[in-house]
Amino acid sequence: MSNRPLAAAGRLVPLLRAGLIAGIVIAAAAYPLVAVTGLGAKATAHATEQKTRLLTTALPAETSYVYAPDGKTVLTMFYEEYRQYTKLSDMSPNIQQAIVAAEDSRFYQHHGVDPKGVARAFVSNARSGGSQGASTLTMQYVRMALRDSATTPKEVQEATQQTSLRKVKEMRMALDLEKEMSKEQILERYLNSAYFGHRAYGIYAASEIFFSKTPKNLTPVEAATLAGLVKSPSEYDPADSDQKEATGRRDYVLDRMSQLGYLSPDSAAAAKSEPIRLKLTTPPHDCAAVAEKYNSWGFACDYLKNWWSAQPAFGANRLERMDKLRRGGYRIVLSIDPKIQEAAEKNVGSKEATGSPFANGIVVSEPGTGRVKAMAVNRTYSLDLSENPQSSNPEAGPKVKANYPNTVAPLLGGGDLAGYQAGSTFKMFPMLAALDSGMTLNTSFNAPYRYRSSVYDGWAPSNASGAMTGQQTMWSGFGKSVNTYFVWLEEKVGADRAVRLAEQLGLRWRTDVDRDHASPDKAKQWGAFTLGVSDATPLEMANAYAAIAADGRYCEAIPVQSIMNRDGTPTTYATPGGIHREVAKPRCRQVVSADAARAATDAARCPTGDTPARGSCGGWSTADSVRGTVGRPVAGKTGTTDSTRSAWFVGYTPELAAASFISDPDNPFNAVGDGQSQIPIKAVSETLRDGLKGTPTRQFTPPSDAIVG
Repeated sequence: MSNRPLAAAGRLVPLLRAGLIAGIVIAAAAYPLVAVTGLGAKATAHATEQKTRLLTTALPAETSYVYAPDGKTVLTMFYEEYRQYTKLSDMSPNIQQAIVAAEDSRFYQHHGVDPKGVARAFVSNARSGGSQGASTLTMQYVRMALRDSATTPKEVQEATQQTSLRKVKEMRMALDLEKEMSKEQILERYLNSAYFGHRAYGIYAASEIFFSKTPKNLTPVEAATLAGLVKSPSEYDPADSDQKEATGRRDYVLDRMSQLGYLSPDSAAAAKSEPIRLKLTTPPHDCAAVAEKYNSWGFACDYLKNWWSAQPAFGANRLERMDKLRRGGYRIVLSIDPKIQEAAEKNVGSKEATGSPFANGIVVSEPGTGRVKAMAVNRTYSLDLSENPQSSNPEAGPKVKANYPNTVAPLLGGGDLAGYQAGSTFKMFPMLAALDSGMTLNTSFNAPYRYRSSVYDGWAPSNASGAMTGQQTMWSGFGKSVNTYFVWLEEKVGADRAVRLAEQLGLRWRTDVDRDHASPDKAKQWGAFTLGVSDATPLEMANAYAAIAADGRYCEAIPVQSIMNRDGTPTTYATPGGIHREVAKPRCRQVVSADAARAATDAARCPTGDTPARGSCGGWSTADSVRGTVGRPVAGKTGTTDSTRSAWFVGYTPELAAASFISDPDNPFNAVGDGQSQIPIKAVSETLRDGLKGTPTRQFTPPSDAIVG
């Protein structure tokens, strides 16, 4: 009896031992359920089928784009993985052929698992002790899709761990997937999922980053270079100073393309003779990457992020919402109006006055929608604080930098900064509450220079000037900013009612002191509320006054014109009542009656030098230059704090509302001084003038006889 079969078997033993994992893989290829035995086999198979079905619909993470209002100018992007999904029809045949040649030459012959490739890998691994994987394009896509759709660290580990069980599941899913999807669909998904290095995920990003072009225009040389990267993006990186490895890998891909009939031998030879010519692009990321031309828009971009992180439509918490922004592939169009933004930038002197500790900022809001039309401050939006001086706050440490000339702090609102004491701009809230409760514009009081309050425990505020003493109505009291009149008026309507109305108009209390005073059990005694001792942001104040311009209809501040999903449909959210609404649509509600708002506007024309429709301003006002500058009907209110530590002006027309302040954000005790109190008045009046230039003049609607009194 011959011993040759036994000898041959003996020689195979070490090969089998060396290729044990590959042997399991071969068994799995032939019998995908072999590795799934026992009582859990059925459940495991069912789970695999469920995941396979998920992969037919799951899409990879995609970059979200932020556009200017034209919907075309890209301001910046948000991404965890820079990627833009691209249809196969928008990819050059060169890249389709190159990736098949590089990664899976039998892609169009097998059904998800390539038996020949598995056998070849088994023999190679057995002989060399290596770990050749024999993964087809379909298997690779399954792995990438499982990784991209993972929601827990455990799922990520299961999708990427180097085990035979993972390989078995991968094969099973690849076989099932090819029953559900065409080769073209799988190839499209693969090319949109693969990583090419340099933060380029998917072929669109790779084409742009390495060659500054779209996938549709890739040449054979470029396509072969990119296809060669998938195997090892760092090893074959063509951006390295030495392109030897990248060129060798590219040439291998070109040879394979020729062998498969995608290129003629002459074309392949000609392509191999060319050097790799890169045209590298770095895609912008996050708000700090907004182009210098649009630098001031960085503050609006930052507000967008803060607003987004507070929207339940995008997740249950801030982390989920920001993850959606970076992975969801949204198309976001900002509400900022370029004309109004340019006017705002010019009139706060953002380019000339960035070297001051005093921040002068402005926010412009649209009545009736709440859309933010401009956000500007005399600062450069930048993360680089290296050249900033030391903070002006004496309590800050020696290493604490000031907020100028560079900052990304949300100085205009929308973030976690408390804001600035807004002074007499708060007189609007008790006046509006009084009007809405049935009091009239002609409500009269003989206001003394100093008034001792019996309601507020003997508190005795005084006026800024003795010239304010005498009989006042809402028109003259508001126009001259008579403190004692408004403390008396607040007593009549109730400080708590004024506080609650301010909350309904969007104000939030961000300091412990303000929260304590605004609490239900203490708000009735907050007499100083009418004098603006609370902090507020220009975003809040512009939006609150915009509600008065919109006849008492308050709209939440919103930084976007539209938000579209990756499929081109508007992004929606479900209300508590189950109604689906677009996230970017205005969210408005009536806070006070239209007549009360019109009456408040009539009184608010007095501070600006405008003429009210129904009453008298009493001969003078605190900002009588505004009407002449704006050149159309305008209302508003000045505000200063003790020692003029900050100064404000909030003004509005029927079309726009704007709030401007000047203060030191680092040190609120660093007084701006009376000499700079006119700066916010000038900023608002000139911005309204320039922003509305060329638009028809609209009139305010006069209040009714009943509310005039």
